[in-house]
Amino acid sequence: MTAESSEPVRVRTNEAEVIMPDKKGNPATLEQTISGPVREHEKLDLGEQSAMATAREHEMGVLESIKLYPYAIGWSVFFGWALVMTGYDSGIIFSLFAQPSFEKKYGKYFGEDLGYQVSAGWQTALTLGGAVGQLIGALGASWPMERWGRIPVFAANIVATTAIIFMQMFATNIKVLTASEYLAGIPYGFYLVIASTYASEVCPVALRGILQAAINLAYVIGQFIAAGVGRGVSTRLDQWAYRIPFSVQWAWIPIFAVGVFFVPESPYWLLRQGRLDDARKSLRRLTVESPKINIDDTLALMEETTLHEMEVEKSTSILECFRGTNLLRTEIAAGAQIVQIITGIQFIGYATVFFEDSGLNVADSFDMGVGNTGIGFIATCLAWPAMSYMGRRTIFTWGVVGMGVCLLIIGILDVIPNYDEKPGLGWAQGALLDIVTFLYQFTIGPLTFVIFGEVGATRLRSQTVTVTTSAGFLLGIVLTVGTPYMLNETAGNWRGKSGFFWGGLCALSVIWCYFRIPETKGRTYNELDYMFENKVPIRDFKNYKFDTIDGVSV
Repeated sequence: MTAESSEPVRVRTNEAEVIMPDKKGNPATLEQTISGPVREHEKLDLGEQSAMATAREHEMGVLESIKLYPYAIGWSVFFGWALVMTGYDSGIIFSLFAQPSFEKKYGKYFGEDLGYQVSAGWQTALTLGGAVGQLIGALGASWPMERWGRIPVFAANIVATTAIIFMQMFATNIKVLTASEYLAGIPYGFYLVIASTYASEVCPVALRGILQAAINLAYVIGQFIAAGVGRGVSTRLDQWAYRIPFSVQWAWIPIFAVGVFFVPESPYWLLRQGRLDDARKSLRRLTVESPKINIDDTLALMEETTLHEMEVEKSTSILECFRGTNLLRTEIAAGAQIVQIITGIQFIGYATVFFEDSGLNVADSFDMGVGNTGIGFIATCLAWPAMSYMGRRTIFTWGVVGMGVCLLIIGILDVIPNYDEKPGLGWAQGALLDIVTFLYQFTIGPLTFVIFGEVGATRLRSQTVTVTTSAGFLLGIVLTVGTPYMLNETAGNWRGKSGFFWGGLCALSVIWCYFRIPETKGRTYNELDYMFENKVPIRDFKNYKFDTIDGVSV
């Protein structure tokens, strides 16, 4: 090897091949470092340490995990807080559709009966902007995240969001506003992939579901704030009725601008770069000092999981998500996301508009909208303890069943004769939509993030999240186009009859859930790898037991 070579130096000792840093001082990656045969006693040491870490993870309950991993929780919340902006942006657009000043500025006059309205076409374009932008962002997230890490990519998107808020706030016409929504969606797509990936990589088993579910809570908080802000400006008749809601988004930026300099990088990512010392330092920053935590054992578990997946998967490209047992894992992750999309989330998003179309006045519609998002907040918080006891599969499946029943009843109420002369029916439909919201935010809303954060292989986590969220966004785009035409008074004006459509999709979803959603509660990533590779039947995941992994007791 010449002095100018930038290739790592291979040194073989007995049966092991160790790869040293190259001549320029660049460290070898983990795959290079452990690419050759490894001595048997080294494998045994790694396996024993991994087994001890696995046993320790199973022993830790939620409260103990909170005490031992407070910084992992805090930094996961930090990334998840970016999704509050995502929920706020989508929520405020829906609220503004029922805001008279916004309709007058960006809509057209449809006569004395309807007044100013943003047409169904432009409603579709505006709501589609966020979905398309998020699709682009999610598709583009995995490569830079694996190339540069989670933190630099997050920081770059915060800068982009700051600039785009200016464009939203000072949009002179609906075309500029629509363009700003498309651009805003791109960093929002990045935030979702980063937040889900980071939380799944830094938290122990007992906290994994809770922190993934918190992603959904971030959306709900954003929508709740949007509903409150929308209600606060609903009676204003000036330009600030719609500029204030957009400017509120700047409140989040200083938090991220400061925090990004202190957040520790993902230890899994550092490990894959061959930066074992940095991974160890990162783990120490994510936990408290305690005899109950052995950093080396935890690092060994991460290392063994990564090495095992390297033996099975030859690359970390998105295409790897569709090969071998990863195909099933990707189907489960993407399927859960699709179920979340097709069971009424678009309908819930139009709650304020639906309440107004059902005969409630503007003030009552906004009040019901605020109450609807408040219900979602409470439901998501209740989901945390529930999933710790009931598991993922049960809650997810029964949630879809309950939502389907309520949505069908909403449809039935709308076809009762002389509907327009019975205002009580509109209130009843509103109450049922609140129940649908509760069920959604208690079950499939948070559980979707938990499922697709758990079922993907660790080396393909960001890629799995990318494929999953992209599938959801793609289908969401289709439904985003259709929903305004269902509900808008100048188009389909289906009102509650939309419940038949969403309820029917719920029925189809229940069938898929029964056969395809596994129970992943309480399983380490290493255990899930072996269960998928050994083709354990989906419905047997909950009670499956094994004594060893690769000959090491667990």
